[in-house]
Amino acid sequence: MKIYDYNGRKNLCGDRVREARARRKITQADLAARLQVAGIIIERDSVSRIEIGTRFVTDYELKVLSQILDVSVQWLLEMEN
Repeated sequence: MKIYDYNGRKNLCGDRVREARARRKITQADLAARLQVAGIIIERDSVSRIEIGTRFVTDYELKVLSQILDVSVQWLLEMEN
């Protein structure tokens, strides 16, 4: 399986996930728990890896992240301010 990077990162949304999570004062563990309740099997260390850009984010994970963090998918992808 070929691994793809974009400017040295495996996702576009990591910085915005961290920003939105911090703005809402949600810990990485709490975000992981909320994702699990929504049906996304993920641990706190995976949230950390998303935020630093070393983990891929699937489209369905992106959708649920946007709902939990109350931001748009476009904002997470840095397509809007």
